[in-house]
Amino acid sequence: MASAMTGIALGMIETRGLVPAIEAADAMTKAAEVRLIGRQFVGGGYVTVLVRGETGAVNA
Repeated sequence: MASAMTGIALGMIETRGLVPAIEAADAMTKAAEVRLIGRQFVGGGYVTVLVRGETGAVNA
């Protein structure tokens, strides 16, 4: 099972507000081969977007 997960990374970006979070998620999924995992409302207007993919794609 560990070999199936080799090279997989989790990327997170935190924005202030939902609209910038949507824009960031859109840009990430269009620019690299990543999957949108979800979003979390942190509080104080902050939103965290989570993506998963190969390490190089998540870093891009």
